[in-house]
Amino acid sequence: MRAKITYFVLAAVLVVYFVLVGSRGVLLIEQGTAVTVTFGVAVLILPLIGVWFLWHTTQFARKAGLLARELEAEGGLPVDELRRTPGGRIDRDSADEVFAKRRAETEQSPTDWRTWFRLAVAYHDARDTPRARKAMQRAIALHDGKPVRA
Repeated sequence: MRAKITYFVLAAVLVVYFVLVGSRGVLLIEQGTAVTVTFGVAVLILPLIGVWFLWHTTQFARKAGLLARELEAEGGLPVDELRRTPGGRIDRDSADEVFAKRRAETEQSPTDWRTWFRLAVAYHDARDTPRARKAMQRAIALHDGKPVRA
């Protein structure tokens, strides 16, 4: 729950920032000179890119949450079997062991979104965020019945 609150607060701050930057872009365009209009258009592009990125990130998080709830209802969420350091961090060797198990499960059932979801969690636990995101994207695509590249 804390992560959701943090996400929404940061998203709201970004939206305010986008509005402020966009208003500056409009003010530059209203000046009417070639230089200010060019800068104004360039400044307006930044919030558009930011809104696009925020939208896609929010959709990704929402869909991953839906998959987590569905998997939880089925009783298929991965069990936390990771060893931790005295400071509470995940032990790297433990994360690697669980990852190997999750990868083997995914190789046995490459079209099951559930195995890809669990693999994404294992990637995340192993601190490999880019691969965790790709695995979760694949889980979402498989769940939604969208075509997935091999």
